[in-house]
Amino acid sequence: MYKIRRFLHADAEVVAQLIAKTMRTTNIKDYSIEFIEKDLQSLKADDLIERAKQFHCYVIENSDNNAIIGVGSIGPFWGSKTESSLFNIFVDPDYQGHGLGKMIINTLEMDEYFLRASRIEIPASKTALHFYQKMGYGFKNGIDKVDSEKLYRLEKFNSEKDAKVN
Repeated sequence: MYKIRRFLHADAEVVAQLIAKTMRTTNIKDYSIEFIEKDLQSLKADDLIERAKQFHCYVIENSDNNAIIGVGSIGPFWGSKTESSLFNIFVDPDYQGHGLGKMIINTLEMDEYFLRASRIEIPASKTALHFYQKMGYGFKNGIDKVDSEKLYRLEKFNSEKDAKVN
């Protein structure tokens, strides 16, 4: 069994290790080790604590041993009140394929930052592209190529929000 809860500052080191393990194990199929190591320089424990001040971050724990095995965040898109963005969604490679990524997305899509937004963006790695597409995210402005950061820009329009407005 798994449980999802809000990120605590005390989780930061374990989450940073989880992200590094995932990138070095899973994302290595699509990115060079140099690219990954450079990216990890901004995903250290202190960086995660700083980001948690601006975003709502959640972790998934294995109920058997309380080990953190997944993480994901949502926050305002560049300070917007009507747009949000998903960030840092990772599942421990040992637990991938068990529906935990979907559990994270579903949790983020129930968060107030999602519910208030009419549009949600996600910078998606090559590795996660098909997963996000299965979750209903499409190419922003129809652009199906990676940008200068080697990420796809995906988006989803919040039909719940549109239904409340109309």
